[in-house]
Amino acid sequence: FELPYLVLMCSIDSSILHSQVEVYSVMVDCKVTARFAHTVMTSQALNHANYSQEIFFEVELPKTGFITNFSMEIDGQVYAGEVKEKEKAKKQYEKAVSSGQTAGLVKVSGRKMEKFSVSVNIAAKSNVTFVLTYEELLQRKLGQYEILIRVKPKSTVQKFQIVANIYEPQGISFVDTHATFLSNELLPLVEKTVTDKKAHISFSPTTEQQRKCPDCDETLIDGDFIITYDVKRVQTLGDIQIVNGYFVHFFAPPDLPRVPVNVVFVIDRSGSMSGRKMIQTREALLAILNDLHEDDYFALIQFDSTIDSWKESLTKATKENIADAMVYVKQIQDRGATNINDAVLRGVNMILNDKQAKRIPEQSIDMVILLTDGMPNSGEPRPQRIQENVRSAIEGSMSLFCLGFGNDVDYSFLDVMSKENKGMARRIYEASDATLQLQGFYEEVSSPLLSEVDLRYPDNAVDFLTTNHFDRFFNGSEIVVAGRLTDNQLDNFMVEVFGQGFEEEFKAQGQYIFGDFTEHAHDKLMEALDMSLRYNFVTPLTSMVVTKPETEDGTESPLIADKLTEAPVAVPLVPHFQYVQHAPHVPLPTYFVDGDPHFIIELPDRDDALCFNINKSGILVNGQTIGDKKISPSGVINTYFSRFGIIHRTLGVRMEVSTQDISVLQDGNMDLLVTKDHSITVTLKDSVKFVILLHKVWKNHPYHRDYLGFYTLDSHLFSSSVHGLLGQFYHGINYEVTDLRPGEVPEKPDATMYVKGHELNVTRGWQRDFRRDVKNGQNVPCWFIHRNGTGLIDGDVTDYIVSGLFKTV
Repeated sequence: FELPYLVLMCSIDSSILHSQVEVYSVMVDCKVTARFAHTVMTSQALNHANYSQEIFFEVELPKTGFITNFSMEIDGQVYAGEVKEKEKAKKQYEKAVSSGQTAGLVKVSGRKMEKFSVSVNIAAKSNVTFVLTYEELLQRKLGQYEILIRVKPKSTVQKFQIVANIYEPQGISFVDTHATFLSNELLPLVEKTVTDKKAHISFSPTTEQQRKCPDCDETLIDGDFIITYDVKRVQTLGDIQIVNGYFVHFFAPPDLPRVPVNVVFVIDRSGSMSGRKMIQTREALLAILNDLHEDDYFALIQFDSTIDSWKESLTKATKENIADAMVYVKQIQDRGATNINDAVLRGVNMILNDKQAKRIPEQSIDMVILLTDGMPNSGEPRPQRIQENVRSAIEGSMSLFCLGFGNDVDYSFLDVMSKENKGMARRIYEASDATLQLQGFYEEVSSPLLSEVDLRYPDNAVDFLTTNHFDRFFNGSEIVVAGRLTDNQLDNFMVEVFGQGFEEEFKAQGQYIFGDFTEHAHDKLMEALDMSLRYNFVTPLTSMVVTKPETEDGTESPLIADKLTEAPVAVPLVPHFQYVQHAPHVPLPTYFVDGDPHFIIELPDRDDALCFNINKSGILVNGQTIGDKKISPSGVINTYFSRFGIIHRTLGVRMEVSTQDISVLQDGNMDLLVTKDHSITVTLKDSVKFVILLHKVWKNHPYHRDYLGFYTLDSHLFSSSVHGLLGQFYHGINYEVTDLRPGEVPEKPDATMYVKGHELNVTRGWQRDFRRDVKNGQNVPCWFIHRNGTGLIDGDVTDYIVSGLFKTV
């Protein structure tokens, strides 16, 4: 039953032509006024070749920042950016690249930083300057504000400079500067001047000082340049800035006593936590236990498919109890499945029972901290039902913090569950510093100072406010509230703050006069589609496009700044504001193929999906299919993928993945992550990231065989010429569905689809996505296109058949 080979995806990447492009200047200019940072990053490049070239810059910006400008200068003329709808901006960029014009594309992913991959098509003999401007409201953590500038010029540049100027009306208490790449030779090049309210920092190494070695172009400048500072705090009420009819209130009262904590640590010990994750988890717990205050109470619960508690109630954090707990933590071993529902409920009920029995202090703050790396697959497996169960059990009586370990965790599930229960989620990245990430998170939340904090302003003076009620205020952080005043001629402004402290209620009030701030801080909170169009902010709903005026041949030259969000959930735009922007996630289409085989094209911007089957042959990247061992009594014979051949000639990659083994035939710029009997994640440098899943069937199954599934994860660096049965949908697809009507099966209605000039009869159904549950899969609703996808795919299915596993087209 072996069938011919098909082309799944073919991507031609012109980045190999960048050898004659010189980046000769990198400048970073950061200005901070009252915690609000305005940063301009300027890069200059020259194409020495007599043909256009597409190259790639990588610019990493803080996650809390937002792009306000993206422009370019060509032949002395500056072309500024304009916010447009995403699809319109994207089409302009593709048109410019295909005609050899100068253009740029910015996309985003990332960890603490957002990585903007800037694809730049530079015309022959052209000198281009790119200017990227972003702004952010700095958030206070652990008693300081941080300005993080990531610099990776990749080679020495003629002019490299970082300049930062800070102005704080309250006064500056301290300023520190360091960088991950600063050697003893480079350290003296950092200049710092600090006065009462101002600070100036600069770093400008020469080309020779940048060199990694005397006779090479490799650079020492590779890493993070970090500035930390804090402001003077004398007023209990904090600081208010008023200007242009808006106000921003910064609240971080000094010298408040810490409120004791009752904390239950719920630790995932399932099989997927094996190895490094479990080692780092144990190390972090040992350090956290050592940092507990003696007036805190704590408990330890570990779980897989079963739940075990160190003790049946919370224990006072005495030296003796902590020593006993450390012995227990060292013995935690990975095993079994993942029963999140029962484990979290065990922790919640432990606190509730101890409160009711008065075994823990009344004047204290209760919290559950869950650490897990996987999806629930034991006990209650449905994330939505788990969220409902936890919310019903807690009923607002405590905080739930969720730490998601690794890339496979269902982060949106944890994020929603935390926010519903006065907490927050944090992704813990699998890296050498994972232990420090866990410790750092606990340090942020382990010292509460106030609970149920209300900030109140005169009703007749304010007609709009961001959230002014906060469940918790932690030591070293800051609460920020912004609003609009009804009277621009206001002489004074009354403020009241109420909260629950350690032993008594916190109350403060006072009057303020005008300060010095900008409207931007308020705008950042109110950011939505209409506001982003008004202020040129790039949001999940919009893109920024820079367009060169039309030339004689009618071509245009746009640049696009396309900021995506991590997950399709509402997220607060600024920490501590708790303002939620209900904006949809608008990523690129996701496409994958699995099973019989079923092709599924997820279209997030339409909140929909298209699917079709190829019944005569298999699929490849390149790849090969097999059929069942024999025809089952039902008369149905299925086809599956048995092998994939992955080729990238530019990177020198050639590998084969089968149900039995993985063979790297030619090793290039490629990272592999293998999960035993489950999957392999392949990351090709500056190209694509995808996962191949292994589906194992019963060894002696009379009909079926083991097979593979293919899923793209990151494809934003594909060139405009990417194609193949899946690759052709990378650029999205326009279609309309009308005339919904009953189908052959009652639950699967038919409809008429208009796509690519064709009128097709389609059926509403579903296919299975196995990324999160390789055994059972998850149903994905989609419009099914009949007859091997005819009318949806370009050409005919036979156009995608090739003669060998590593045949290129």
